[in-house]
Amino acid sequence: MKHLFEKVLSTRQVFRGRFLKVEQDEVQAPDGRTYVREYIKHPGAALMIPLLPNGKVVMVHQYRHALKQVFLEFPAGKRDKGEESIVTARRELMEETGYEAKDWTFLTTIHPVIGYSDEHIDLYLAKNLTHVEQKLDHGEFLEVTEVDPKDLMQMVRDGKVTDVKTQIAAFWLDKFLRGEWN
Repeated sequence: MKHLFEKVLSTRQVFRGRFLKVEQDEVQAPDGRTYVREYIKHPGAALMIPLLPNGKVVMVHQYRHALKQVFLEFPAGKRDKGEESIVTARRELMEETGYEAKDWTFLTTIHPVIGYSDEHIDLYLAKNLTHVEQKLDHGEFLEVTEVDPKDLMQMVRDGKVTDVKTQIAAFWLDKFLRGEWN
């Protein structure tokens, strides 16, 4: 597959925000020509599937400004610089939902938007939950809810859950609950 790689000739930062950066590379493609590639640099994130003893999962309703609507999502959050993703997962679960988990299982890593970002999200199953205190970040507004996994899968099928990270996590949860994943 090396014949598909592009050689980076130069890189420049086009934009630097609070945690996102936009970069522009000049590349030499396999055909020998040069092209410009723009992409977003992202610090990475962790998503948690908090499974309650009653069989339901803890989810959040959150307004997403880019699409100007509220989404039903699994709790997730960006990694702080130098932070391991399991540390991110533990921190974000408590901050967003007010739960801590004793049992953590790494499921997979996803790259949700490979066409324009290097973002990766590590997915975890969190079990043996204890409710503590929700500690939302300044400017973060969420509504915590419990959802039956069967209802969640129906919402995915009906197009009511369109967030890709939540859809992928829902499929992993379904696989786990069916005993198809260790």
